[in-house]
Amino acid sequence: MNRPAKIDSPKRATNVSLVADMVDDAKRRGMNVSEACQAGLEAALKKAREAEWLAENREAIESYNRYIREHGLPFDEYRQY
Repeated sequence: MNRPAKIDSPKRATNVSLVADMVDDAKRRGMNVSEACQAGLEAALKKAREAEWLAENREAIESYNRYIREHGLPFDEYRQY
């Protein structure tokens, strides 16, 4: 599984097309557009990795949930709530 980029990883220049009004508004507010794009890309990658993990582990998750439905939670009789 791919891991998030390290903070000290080298950067690569790239061309990104963004809505002009959004870029202008961000600059007026003193935002760093590159950092905002990177944060958005990191969030999208995290979401994609989570979806991949769920897909890869769906069978095990469903099996565990089925077991819990049939047998209850382990040590359930010792819970005090």
